[in-house]
Amino acid sequence: MRNGQGAIYDAATLDAMPRARGGRDLQCLTEALYFEARGESIRGQYAVAEVILNRVDNANYPNSVCAVVNQGTGQRYACQFTYTCDGRPERVTETTVHRRLGQIARIMLDGGPRNLTQGATHYHTTAVNPRWARVYPRTARIGTHIFYRQAY
Repeated sequence: MRNGQGAIYDAATLDAMPRARGGRDLQCLTEALYFEARGESIRGQYAVAEVILNRVDNANYPNSVCAVVNQGTGQRYACQFTYTCDGRPERVTETTVHRRLGQIARIMLDGGPRNLTQGATHYHTTAVNPRWARVYPRTARIGTHIFYRQAY
């Protein structure tokens, strides 16, 4: 982990850090956090990062951040992350939030702790109730997201 640092839940501390640097995985994770969780608390944003990284580590999913984030893209509503296939153009309009999410992504890619979701591989907002939510064990609720761990 960079500088031996764990998760940082304070926006001012994250904002004061030097801009996060990295390759495609950093870009993909930052983008996913922005479009999936920018309105959540910082804790909720870390939780979404956990899910993506837990999938990378799970044999049932692709083994890179970008491949996980883009799995099913191009098939309307058959993707894993709605923003990649909802047909709406995605634009970053909140640059401070985007930069902060880059810090969270960097921390998590550098081995940040994954202790918020108990190994979750799925989540959804409280506004929907997907079929799979009745099958997988629920592990956490953070903000408007409910988290689940794939049972097989």
